[in-house]
Order: sequence, then structure tokens, then C-alpha cells
Amino acid sequence: MASLLSFSLPKPIIIKAASATTTITTLPIPEALDEKFGRKGIKFLESNNVPFVELTVRNGSSLRLRIPDAHVTSYKPKVYWKDDGFEEILYTVPAGGPDSTKAKGGIGLVINDASEKTSKGSCLSGSEWTVRDADNDAIDALQVELSCTAGTLDISYVVSLYPLSIATAVIVKNNGRKDVTLTSAILSHLNFKNRGGTAINGLQGCSYCSHPPLSSPFELLSPSEAMKSESSGWFGSGSEGKPGVWTKQDVPFTILKNKLSRVYATPPSERLRAIYNTPPSKYETLDQGRELFFRVIRMGFEDIYLSSPGSLSEKYGKDYFICTGPASMLVPVVVKPGEKWRGAQVIEHDNL
Repeated sequence: MASLLSFSLPKPIIIKAASATTTITTLPIPEALDEKFGRKGIKFLESNNVPFVELTVRNGSSLRLRIPDAHVTSYKPKVYWKDDGFEEILYTVPAGGPDSTKAKGGIGLVINDASEKTSKGSCLSGSEWTVRDADNDAIDALQVELSCTAGTLDISYVVSLYPLSIATAVIVKNNGRKDVTLTSAILSHLNFKNRGGTAINGLQGCSYCSHPPLSSPFELLSPSEAMKSESSGWFGSGSEGKPGVWTKQDVPFTILKNKLSRVYATPPSERLRAIYNTPPSKYETLDQGRELFFRVIRMGFEDIYLSSPGSLSEKYGKDYFICTGPASMLVPVVVKPGEKWRGAQVIEHDNL
């Protein structure tokens, strides 16, 4: 696998404000974006008046990224058994109601303010992303960098596509004078053919507890829905356990046929020790119905979030999905003035 950010982005042009009335002009028109940032394999388009960018590498693998909310709504890697060679692995549905231009599911970035117990709102609410840069490397590695400002935070989000993987990386810089405390995650909604053939491998021996996901604009299940038990009971032991009660995974495969919502992590009390076990840096999703598997790799984040909808998936259609990804949920990240925090997720495969 090509390493994350394996080729350098050109330095972005920084426009310094000469006065309080100076403004920075963005480029909302796809044609203008394409003229400035377009490269071979990188194309800027528009759908329902929303600009997005499509990346396509030489083997045909592609992704789509909505620019205003930094939402990856499609990832189609090349796989060995399809006639046309490609398979959509992200579960994305259009939102209903008046806000029908926004999709849900997919891959989304969550950054919430946890500076105080009462402040748990999204740092990204009301912030709009713009394109900072783009680059390619012989169309076997493509990269787009988005940026936004949220209060005193300068946030960059780099989405990279390779022939066998997709990487999403976030960089948060604190330009303020006070510490900023954040909970965060990169959550991916992955598509599966059926409930019975859905599983995770690689978490054996890891501690976990029942826990709701971080709330986000692209969620398919709200935190309360994710934690609600099905009438048929939990899969496996018959009880998922109460929030805050820790259990160790004692089997190699986590079957995701029924509903669960977990965080795999080092319990906060154990993190006070000089030496402690951490969750694995990677694990695998198994789709037995399509005979596909993908590795999910975390960088910078301390936890792993994992949930499955059980019978609640039926309200979105006959296909099944899970939500998973790296997170810092239980112990927030503290970013000091002038410092940066980095986190990333890579999804890779060998299905060729």
C-alpha cells in the first residue's frame, strides 16, 4: 500500500488580511475549481447545486467527495469478481425532507467541542469547507485537501485515493490562547450484502464497552437509536452489557447480524498506568455475501467505534450496513495553543 500522504502537496497560497475588511474569495463554481485545481484523475463537478470532486486512479477505482461538508459519499474500488470490475462499498442514502440535497452515511469527519461538560456541539456546525489544494502522482495517487475555520481552529482534511486504498486525514491547529478539548472520529458506513454474512476480524483480546456514537450530520442511526436494544435480544451472549461496563473480546470474529454499538479501547482508568494495552491499529471487515474484505487502519486516534443496525437497517432498504472507524471518544484530545493534532483512517484491500 502506498503510504499515507506519500507525495507532497504544493504549499497553499496564504492570503494575509491587510485590514479588518479584507475578505478571501472562494471558488464556488466547479469550472473555476477545475481550472485551478483540476489534474489528471481529479475532476470537479456539481450535483443539485452542490460542488463535489471525483477522483479516479489508473485502475479505475474512484471516490466522490462533497466539498461544502467534506463528506465522502462514494468509494468504488476495483475488485476481482465484478464484470465491470468495481463495487460500491460505502452505504450512502439521500436525506429526506426539505434538506434532500444532503446525503447520509458514507465517510464523515466528526469533531465535537468537549471543553466543558455542557458543550458537546459540533465544531464543524456552520463551517463550510473550501478546496485548499490538489495533487496527483502519475494518477496512481490522487489527493485533495479541504480546509475550514471553526472558531480558533484551523482544520485541514486530506482525502487520498490509491489503486487499493482510500485515506482520510485530519489536521487540527489551535490558533487561540486557550486549550481546546475535542472528541472526534472518522466514521465509515460500509455496505454489506446481507446481515448473516457481516463480521469483523482482528479485535480478539481487545477491551470494549457498549457506547453510543458521536452525533453527526451524516449519521444513519442517532446515538439513542444505536443504543436501543432489539426486542429479540442481543446477539451472542444475549446481552450487550450496560454502558461503562467493560468486557474483553474472547473470540476472533465479531458477528454483526444483530444490533450493537461499541467502543473498543483502553479503559480510561488503565490509561493512567505507565504501561497498558492499546486496541489494534488495524482490523478487517468481512462481507461473506460478496466475498470481500477490507482492512481499516487507524492513526492518531485512541479508540475504535463499531456498530450494526440489526433490523433497523430495513428502513433504508434490503442491503445491510455497519458504522465503524477510528475515534477519540472516551478521553478527549487536548490541543494546546499553537499546536496541531493529527488523525487518519485508511481503508485498504487485496480483492484483486
